Amino acid sequence: MRFTVTTPLAIIVDTDDVTHLRAEDETGAFGILTGHADFLTALAVSVVSWCNGQGAEHHVAVHGGMLEVRGGGTIAIATREAVPGDDLHRLESEVLVRFRRQLGEEQAARQDARRLYLAAIRQISHFLRPGTSPWRPGAHIVCHPEGLEE
Repeated sequence: MRFTVTTPLAIIVDTDDVTHLRAEDETGAFGILTGHADFLTALAVSVVSWCNGQGAEHHVAVHGGMLEVRGGGTIAIATREAVPGDDLHRLESEVLVRFRRQLGEEQAARQDARRLYLAAIRQISHFLRPGTSPWRPGAHIVCHPEGLEE
């Protein structure tokens, strides 16, 4: 089978000598052999492993992404970041830890942005509520996440 792993900046893996492949999505690990039905899934932060025609095992750590099987003979992974390597232990202990930490930081940033958005909506709602305009002569306005305060 032909197997490619691409990131926005480079082609990380491009081989046509794959006998079987193992990957992981949110539901768990799965395997792909020649002749597999067409398939599309979102990968988890994980290590993808495959064997070539000589029986050598290879690995690539992926920072999530999409895996597609086409025509039973082509497997393509598109991911934001990928690190190839034949040392599975190093990939799991170093690279996956880094990918998972980055994922946690991204989730925290999204949560902070969501909080700011909700605080802005609360302030706008308070301002638009009839009879509660904070713009009175002599009023001192302080903005904080909970709304406007005099």
